Amino acid sequence: MKKNSSANQNSSYQQLLPYVRQQRGTFFRAFLCTLVFNTAWPLLAHQAQRLVPYINEGKVLNILDLVLFVAAIWAVQKIAQFGQDTLSAKGAFNVAHGLRKDLFGHLQSLSLSYFETAPTGDLTYRVTEDVNRIGDAAHKFFHQFIPCLLQLATLLAYIIWLNWQLTLAIFLIAPVMALLIGWFGERMRRFSYRSQKQLSELSSQLVEIFGGIRLIKAFAAESEMYRRFEVAAEHNRTAKYNIERLRAIEYPVVGFILSISVLMLFVLAGWQIQEGNLTGAAFASYAAAVAMLIDPVNILANNFNDFKQGEASVDRIFELKRIAPTVKTRPNAIVMPEMVGKVEFQQVDFEYEADRPVLQGLDVTAMPGQMTALVGASGAGKTTLVNLIPRFYDPQGGQIRIDDMDIRDATLTSLRRQIGIVPQETTLFAGTIAENIAFGQSKFDLAAVESAAKIANAHRFISQFPQGYQTWVGERGVNLSGGQRQRIAIARAILLDPKILILDEATSALDSESEALVQEALERIMQGRTVFIIAHRLATVRRVDRILVMEKGQVVEAGTHEELIAEQGRYAGFYAQQFAS
Repeated sequence: MKKNSSANQNSSYQQLLPYVRQQRGTFFRAFLCTLVFNTAWPLLAHQAQRLVPYINEGKVLNILDLVLFVAAIWAVQKIAQFGQDTLSAKGAFNVAHGLRKDLFGHLQSLSLSYFETAPTGDLTYRVTEDVNRIGDAAHKFFHQFIPCLLQLATLLAYIIWLNWQLTLAIFLIAPVMALLIGWFGERMRRFSYRSQKQLSELSSQLVEIFGGIRLIKAFAAESEMYRRFEVAAEHNRTAKYNIERLRAIEYPVVGFILSISVLMLFVLAGWQIQEGNLTGAAFASYAAAVAMLIDPVNILANNFNDFKQGEASVDRIFELKRIAPTVKTRPNAIVMPEMVGKVEFQQVDFEYEADRPVLQGLDVTAMPGQMTALVGASGAGKTTLVNLIPRFYDPQGGQIRIDDMDIRDATLTSLRRQIGIVPQETTLFAGTIAENIAFGQSKFDLAAVESAAKIANAHRFISQFPQGYQTWVGERGVNLSGGQRQRIAIARAILLDPKILILDEATSALDSESEALVQEALERIMQGRTVFIIAHRLATVRRVDRILVMEKGQVVEAGTHEELIAEQGRYAGFYAQQFAS
């Protein structure tokens, strides 16, 4: 992940304005409720000035009338507060919801190369916890910050009207308070950014550990994993402790200055009363108004820290949103017509890292309905070649054409929906077996799903489950065997009915019985399609139309099995090695 680059950006929260504008109607209604809510404060403070003479003179009926009037003000204020609280919460959480959807959509648009290096736990944390923190900050802004700000404005206007000399003293203290809160807030933002980074790294490590628990146990590596977890957990603890320690310093310092200010206010009030500029009843009203100021000042100070923590989350979210996909649909791209299946690589160059070529000047043509096998040592470029067909990556040089059309001129969706892939390791998602076979389709025909499963030799084992096709598949399909998962993957490809099919070592991790069933299913699905097969077991490719032997990103031999054996070249050497016994 990139370092925090917020210093080079405008104010972090300005980036949220498009999402706030979408909720402007809700926030405007909340603001109207806030105005009513805050108008009540100076009215309530003013009643203290009326109450003192009534108490001194023992006018019980007047006091009762005043109490009823105050109760009416409170009732209106609390109704307005309800509207303010509910509407501000609705608007703020809608902002977070919109941001989360946009972020997820943006992540989905990023290229495969990004996810090969991005920590999964960190991405998960940003989409969940960071967005939640932004939603909380937006909620506090509209639910607390704006109301408190208006409360301060109305009460300050009232106490200026009562006695401007006393209020001037408050204004002299205000800059000191603002500087202190700003100083603490900036440090809070930095500490929060570090804390969230440490927590996302801890989350990434947990995802990695739980995903590889079988390997950890196989190598008795629990102690080493515990040590790594302990280090990450300690970093997270330290980062969070630094935040709380900063809070622990801030609250007493700000609180002490506030308390001294209140004491000084009483001294100055005594002087003003002595000078005849203030009456005792007016001071009672003044003191009530100042008491009403203390709570919003504290809330604003706390909110400032929360906003700084939220700002760190905004930085992290928009840091992701600024990452651009390396593979994009061109602005003038068209929907790929129904494929015939001719695939051409024309002088294709590709590298994952600069100056480290993987494919060099590659020229390959596969005719419609032709089965092409790719063989060669690991790192020869076989998987890279097939990954370029659905545009998981774009080559740095040359062209890839399907049916004489540059695949970059087609929309990504229309291209990929006509290419089927059966990988070595099948990925299944939480859901039913039927939903996994019809993956990517919100609506599907169950009869078509069953038909695809029959072709893939999967119908029999699926029917043996009590719930059949509605059987729930556990996380990553752990309650199914490798052969069962692979046959579901084949059924998934059959249902897509692709013209181009990519088989990436689809049987290499299976036992003999499962391999036979999967191989039989593959032979059915390959009929009439343009097929690319990556295989280390050469027995599985002897009947293909063409075998390409790859070495260092280039095709060094090409022909049928019999032709390549007769040449006594690299393929013949690989074959002899595998079947030496």
